[in-house]
Amino acid sequence: MSDVIGPRGTALVTGVTGQDGIYLARRLLAEGMRVVGVARAGSVDGPRAAAYLPGVEMRACDVADARALAELVTEVGPDEIYNLAAVSSVGRSWSEPELTRRINRDAVAGLLDAAVSLHRDGNTVRLFQASTAEILGTAAASPYARAKAEAEALVAEARETEGLHACFARLYVHESPIRATGFVFRKITRGAAEIARGRAETLTLGTLDVRRDWGHAADYVDAFVRMVRRDEPLDLPIGTGRPHALAEVVEVAFAAAGVDDPWAHVVQDPALVRPADTADLVADPSPAAEAIGWRARTTFEELVARMVQVDLARVDSGVEDDPAYL
Repeated sequence: MSDVIGPRGTALVTGVTGQDGIYLARRLLAEGMRVVGVARAGSVDGPRAAAYLPGVEMRACDVADARALAELVTEVGPDEIYNLAAVSSVGRSWSEPELTRRINRDAVAGLLDAAVSLHRDGNTVRLFQASTAEILGTAAASPYARAKAEAEALVAEARETEGLHACFARLYVHESPIRATGFVFRKITRGAAEIARGRAETLTLGTLDVRRDWGHAADYVDAFVRMVRRDEPLDLPIGTGRPHALAEVVEVAFAAAGVDDPWAHVVQDPALVRPADTADLVADPSPAAEAIGWRARTTFEELVARMVQVDLARVDSGVEDDPAYL
């Protein structure tokens, strides 16, 4: 059974201009919470923030700057901290391993230190760390997965030695219409839309035989909140439990866009294959269902269709960011 408590006053959300940050911040605002969003200097007043984050108090901060982050946490005095800031691409982590470690591991250490200081001073603060299921597969060798695994250990240490209400979720892959096009799922839905509208002829992809547990980011942020508000902190896997091959994403996306023969448009490029990749990565959703009453609601087909619909709207209108896309 779940033992979830209700919303409290102030939430601090790092990585707030990412897809998870946007859905989470809007969810918390709708509950009446004060939401302070942390992002890079160039993002706090950018078009994504303007379109999707009205009402969020935006703060520019380099999360790898431990002193600046600690000062921000002290100033805000949050009841809930959601650390979503990350280098979130396995592929990118291979080309930028030092940056990946600074953001995905060192920044977590700094944020935990700041939260522990608040806790020691008698403040009630709870922390959520977004981790990844990639640490379980062959991609565990990647700089991305290694840094995330070390961050998990830091969260567990702060909980066990300091009594901090801290938890992490091992997140399986989740998407949304506001996912960046650098991620293959969104690359496919955007490519299908552009081909359907005659703006492109081909879509270039790498490996097609991987299977993933793809969910909707809007569903997943509900799990984040439930985990933070559970009386006792608990680390959980968060995923749908329903795997699909990347080739299925292509076929369903092109069908949703009205393109009959997707494989006539797909080109494979060996240069896009990751140095390490896990062929099959699927969640067990039962722990989250039992502990916090959470299961994914959006089906794979619904997710693909919605993302294609939004990308068609983008191609037709030329507007990349619009609240209607959520």
